Amino acid sequence: MTLLAPRLIDSAANAWVKELRRLVQDPTGYRRQGRIWLEGDHLARAFLARGGAPRTAVFSRSAWDDPNLRALALHVPDVVVLSDVLMAQCSTLESPPPLGFLIDVPGQEPGHAPRSMMTFQTVATVVLDRLQDAGNVGTILRSAAALGVRQVLALKGTAALWSPKVLRAGMGAHFALSLHEGLSADDLAALPVPLLATSSHATSDPLHRLRLPQPCAWVFGHEGQGVSPALMARCAHTVTIPQPGGEESLNVAAAAAICFYEAARQTVSFD
Repeated sequence: MTLLAPRLIDSAANAWVKELRRLVQDPTGYRRQGRIWLEGDHLARAFLARGGAPRTAVFSRSAWDDPNLRALALHVPDVVVLSDVLMAQCSTLESPPPLGFLIDVPGQEPGHAPRSMMTFQTVATVVLDRLQDAGNVGTILRSAAALGVRQVLALKGTAALWSPKVLRAGMGAHFALSLHEGLSADDLAALPVPLLATSSHATSDPLHRLRLPQPCAWVFGHEGQGVSPALMARCAHTVTIPQPGGEESLNVAAAAAICFYEAARQTVSFD
């Protein structure tokens, strides 16, 4: 195992630090810079556990003195150590983390490829239609990864999938999923699995009574407006989640977890 000597940076005027701060503070900055900031040792460990290869490991000076944390930099081709003050300036959290990784943006987004080249996998999928709350999006990704969903298609208007807030809420789920963003509803014509959406409409099938197609794509829409009418019209089924407690609706992330669980229950033995 090889541990490289780090670059030590103490100046806030350093150009590299300025670029990192811009990346951290802009939720969509990764699209311009081509790199993603994984903040904290939990995300760093999750990335490594999935076989990820960081571009750069960034440590606070005090974290670099901890051999257990320093071991996370083994085989990373570039290691930077910032003063504790600078590390705090490169964080959006009240309690700055001891370290972070810079990684390359995975793959080429289908939305940026020629339409004739766009392909999607025939796997359990979730479609996000303009979900704007980063916490909801990250929580859905976390539930998806836990319950066997493998592909995430985010339509334009959805919170940036690799933004710091979505990453924190996802807790490492990103690295188990195939993620595509910036799509239009028309792009879903290339999806080889049927679309299902939740609805409170009286004619919708109760979730627990429907034999779900396998695999399928669950569609979840804007927190206030729901799934767009045009996308709803593409869905093969609409399902309702019974709520004996009498509430008007569920949080979208809670509804997604229930749907993912039911799909998994119908196909996977939990014994």
